[in-house]
Amino acid sequence: MSDRETRLKRLRIRSWRRGTKEMDLILGPFFDDRGDRLETTTLDLYEALLSENDQDLYQWFSEQAPAPERHRSVLSVIRSYHAGKTAKA
Repeated sequence: MSDRETRLKRLRIRSWRRGTKEMDLILGPFFDDRGDRLETTTLDLYEALLSENDQDLYQWFSEQAPAPERHRSVLSVIRSYHAGKTAKA
């Protein structure tokens, strides 16, 4: 197994086993669908995002609180993914 495959597997698990069901349902499907297509720099940003507290993540994702600058680009990617899923429904 390559280093990238190992990293993707670890990030997939971290995406689905957050601590709050809301963040599991936001991050898990996103990573299942898009994780293997993310560039290394985006994976780095995503991994940093996963280090944050779920309560903060939910506030930032739902735009109830401003996200730190370092997380805004990856949050935008995740929001776009979910907006596209909603539009198809």
